[in-house]
Amino acid sequence: MVSNFRQREILEIAREEGKVTVDGLAEMYDVTVQTIRRDLAELSESGRLERVHGGAVVPSGVVNIIYEERRRLNESGKKAIGLRCANSIPDGASVFMNIGTSTEAVARELLDHENLLVVTNNLNIANILAANQSCEIILAGGVLRRADGGIVGGLTVEMVKQFKFDYSVLGCSAIDADGDLLDFDGQEVMVSSTAIQRSRKVMVVADHLKFQRKAPLTICSLKDVDVLYTDGKLPKPLLANCDGWGTEVQVALTRSARSRKGSAS
Repeated sequence: MVSNFRQREILEIAREEGKVTVDGLAEMYDVTVQTIRRDLAELSESGRLERVHGGAVVPSGVVNIIYEERRRLNESGKKAIGLRCANSIPDGASVFMNIGTSTEAVARELLDHENLLVVTNNLNIANILAANQSCEIILAGGVLRRADGGIVGGLTVEMVKQFKFDYSVLGCSAIDADGDLLDFDGQEVMVSSTAIQRSRKVMVVADHLKFQRKAPLTICSLKDVDVLYTDGKLPKPLLANCDGWGTEVQVALTRSARSRKGSAS
């Protein structure tokens, strides 16, 4: 019973933070590392976690995590990213925003902006921004993806083609070590790719967990992006590539991370 309770808590922590470590959990529960390894092995065998060196992560691959669970992953990091990105968007701008929990975090930080024109294929973003009375919202037509409120397909692509946006704010499912932005749905990839072509400035919002995940389809490369907003340091080779490509990288720290940094200085 104690083991089952502990495993449920471990799974909850992993869903909130994206990763758990053997040493950290052993210290938290005051048990041996062997006990924690057994817990993680059982959670891995049942498909609920994926073992990595020193711990475990929420599994990824060819099927995306359930949308409600993705919303709960690293909420503080996404909020910090959303605030940093939103602060870079001026009043009176035209913006495209795609499907994703990170883009939804940006939308929440745009509620005080004035005279925005937002085109989106994300029902959740439309509902969030409906509270901003000075924001004109255009919802792209197409096929509703009930799992996450996304709208995709050929009709969506054709509608996006009609606009020239000042900014596009794009999320993705994963970012590969070589800088490729990845996703699970080919129809959503077409929408995002079209938005990139129709935008003066391309912004990508992706928390540090996206660098630990995998997905099968390529949206574009970070070399096609103007600014990447994230909440963790990039691997040195990728950071060097971004510098060479002229892709700006902005790291948004959470409140707790800022406190730790301040106390260390």
